Amino acid sequence: MEEKKETKTFVKKPKKIKWGVAHIYSSYNNTIIHITDLTGAETIAKASGGMVVKAHRLESSPTAAMAAAKLAGETALDKGVNALHIRVRAPGGHNGPSNTGPGSQAAIRALSRMGLKIGNIEDVTTIPHDRCRKKGGRRGRRV
Repeated sequence: MEEKKETKTFVKKPKKIKWGVAHIYSSYNNTIIHITDLTGAETIAKASGGMVVKAHRLESSPTAAMAAAKLAGETALDKGVNALHIRVRAPGGHNGPSNTGPGSQAAIRALSRMGLKIGNIEDVTTIPHDRCRKKGGRRGRRV
């Protein structure tokens, strides 16, 4: 007599996705990662390059940005946020550079490696519509 062996198949329940927004400010001096809820009103986690390195010159480095993103991402995961929309910002304005610092790409990569689902990535650098007079004088900056 042959007995039928029953095999149990486990169906993985889909995880409930809780979205947050990661505001990444990346200049040539520092990288700041600030994770909020979708409205942006409540802070879930924040970290910066200066929190994870000792030397001031290393605050803006990709290594510091990755460590800061890891720190902020762990806190966000502990609080239940498992998916992020990303808003990248450079100093911008009428006198600052409109391109991001070296840490922004590294921070995004570190957040995705942690297992956080990445939604849309958006650039929110401030762009002047008309500006104050640029610094440098009438003949421009002489190098």
